[in-house]
Amino acid sequence: MSLTSSTMLELGTKAPDFKLLDTVSNTALSLNDLRGSKGTVIMFVCNHCPYVKHVNAEIVRLANDYRVLGFGFVAISSNDVKAHPEDSPKYMFKIARELNYPFPYLYDENQEVARAYNAACTPDFYVFDETLELVYRGQLDDSRPKNGIPTSGRYIREALDALLNNRTVLKNQKPSMGCSIKWRKF
Repeated sequence: MSLTSSTMLELGTKAPDFKLLDTVSNTALSLNDLRGSKGTVIMFVCNHCPYVKHVNAEIVRLANDYRVLGFGFVAISSNDVKAHPEDSPKYMFKIARELNYPFPYLYDENQEVARAYNAACTPDFYVFDETLELVYRGQLDDSRPKNGIPTSGRYIREALDALLNNRTVLKNQKPSMGCSIKWRKF
């Protein structure tokens, strides 16, 4: 497994629209269905990556803490399931249930959404304000598997708190690091 960093989509970018299958409810959901009144957090994740497994409990805590404050949350898996069958919708459903994801877990089968967001790794985090303008992209916090730093969601929490308090989100942001998105080969 090689470590891949996020590409750091330009701040101010409008959130690309999408409509994808939610593997839990088995319904197609659009960005508009998922956006929050205060902002929206889009997370590119997958089932097999140890970097995602490391932060799963924290992203559940984060969503539980901030959904009630008006933030929408969504997880998207864009991996090629032929290369990684454990990332298929059947297993996405299983993981979402086991971990009690309080947000939809969408399947980006044709990988168009990952490309539209310029996503490169899992986990990769994007925070959009109430107008769907990108205000944060990058890492959840400084923890990594086996580095001894506990997960806290620090950087996402700081961005969400800034939005709640009508403050500017800090521009000095660190890229996320994790497993590369497994692109389909044509």
